[in-house]
Amino acid sequence: MGWVTAGDYEVALDEGRVVCRNATGRRLKSVPAKIADDPAVVGLRQLVEWLERHDRQCLDSVERWMVRSLPVPLAVVERVWPDPAWQTALRDLVVSGEDGEVAGFLRDAEPGRGIGLVDLDGDTVRISPTRVRIPHPVLLEDLEDLREFAVELGVEQRAGQLFREVWHRPAGLDPDAGSVDDHAGGAFKELRFLHGRTTQLGYRVRGGHAVCPVLEDGHPTEARVWIGDYDSYEETETGPLTWTDRSGRTLRLGQVGPVAWSEGMRMAAALYAGRDIENEERAA
Repeated sequence: MGWVTAGDYEVALDEGRVVCRNATGRRLKSVPAKIADDPAVVGLRQLVEWLERHDRQCLDSVERWMVRSLPVPLAVVERVWPDPAWQTALRDLVVSGEDGEVAGFLRDAEPGRGIGLVDLDGDTVRISPTRVRIPHPVLLEDLEDLREFAVELGVEQRAGQLFREVWHRPAGLDPDAGSVDDHAGGAFKELRFLHGRTTQLGYRVRGGHAVCPVLEDGHPTEARVWIGDYDSYEETETGPLTWTDRSGRTLRLGQVGPVAWSEGMRMAAALYAGRDIENEERAA
């Protein structure tokens, strides 16, 4: 953007910040207080806030497509690609076509030409599938090889697909059990601290549970961790991890799909990591 007049100064946007220069053209360290309420300054700051929200919304949408295994029409990817926020969120993600096989790392999209990829041989190719899939990393059989290849290519995924924490269901687990207690018992001095951590991590709180919805093979599943629904200043601790179906019925562990399992364990581990370590050390 160019410079816009604001009183005796000029303001502009530079890498997401409102910057200012005086009448001689000298760049100032900050915007002077006397023009803080100037319409030009206010407008630019509102634009910065909007761009930040838009950037977050694009990234959230892409992560939702991945976590919920949602196939995205090729036309949608082609349409949003020119937007820098969408492009940053989508660029370098591992994508697959209609057959579900990994096609490569997404590098470009253009109406009428499909999507441009770096395939697993390191070649640049273009494909035009009807729908584009962004597979969850737990579904990628050659995840470690893809991670190594990504490092060689200098890939930096904004959505954190390849380097997202994944959990696989242990082979010897009782398939008829109804919960996992690996991350239960994480103590917090006050319930509000655990509530705050839950929302900060991007999860919702409902009915005293931290919840993570997943759509897997067209079936909605919800991972739940009990965090408490009493006075926010009371002590609490994380409860066991369970999964429910669309009707709220608790699933047996053998009924939980790989994506729902991984995302549920990821949520439970992240909540547990914020526990009060000091109390544990004193107890020990």
